[in-house]
Amino acid sequence: MQGRIITFEGIDGAGKSTQAQILYNYLKNYFDNVILLREPGGTKLGDMVRDILLRENQIEPACSTETFDISITAEFLLFAAARAELVRQVVAPALQEGAVILLDRFIDSSIAYQGYGRGLAIDFIDKVNRAVINGIEPDLTLLFDIAPQAASSRLQRRADRIEAEGLIFLETVRQGYLKIAAAEPQRIRLIDAALEPQTVSSMMFEAVKPLLINFNRIATYV
Repeated sequence: MQGRIITFEGIDGAGKSTQAQILYNYLKNYFDNVILLREPGGTKLGDMVRDILLRENQIEPACSTETFDISITAEFLLFAAARAELVRQVVAPALQEGAVILLDRFIDSSIAYQGYGRGLAIDFIDKVNRAVINGIEPDLTLLFDIAPQAASSRLQRRADRIEAEGLIFLETVRQGYLKIAAAEPQRIRLIDAALEPQTVSSMMFEAVKPLLINFNRIATYV
């Protein structure tokens, strides 16, 4: 049985990663095969790209972003390379095994951040993304929307390289996400991430239910 892909999108601090973990913990009770992944990451190359581009770790990467500038095009292509490996090594095989895949960021992030945010041509991003994902599309995308100022106040750690771009950049990215959502209302479900976390979770569960109710092999899923 072909699996399902649910992607989680939104600006940093929107709470999407927390909600993805909540959904993962819940669905494990009802599904045999549930996978939670993040971009970039999930493969050796993906983890290396994450370290180079986001600089989350204290250990110096092989190529430190503090020693040279990364162009907008190179930044996107690094994300795309990590995405290609994740799709090839993990996502495609898991789909064939009938897994429910929860993916923290996917193709929409590139359009929102490198496209709308940094000004890279969206047609170029789309063409590269299409080649990278090889026909694998999200069945549902949950877009957690929140104002950048509120999102930034939630961050409990040092801002990564992209988060540090500032509120104006994040608002541009946010507006990009909203344009993407308006263009694809059947795939993308907009969730008000400024609400209480439990309310956000309830909205998430309601959005996911129609996708999984007929797919689930355990009749008790509600």
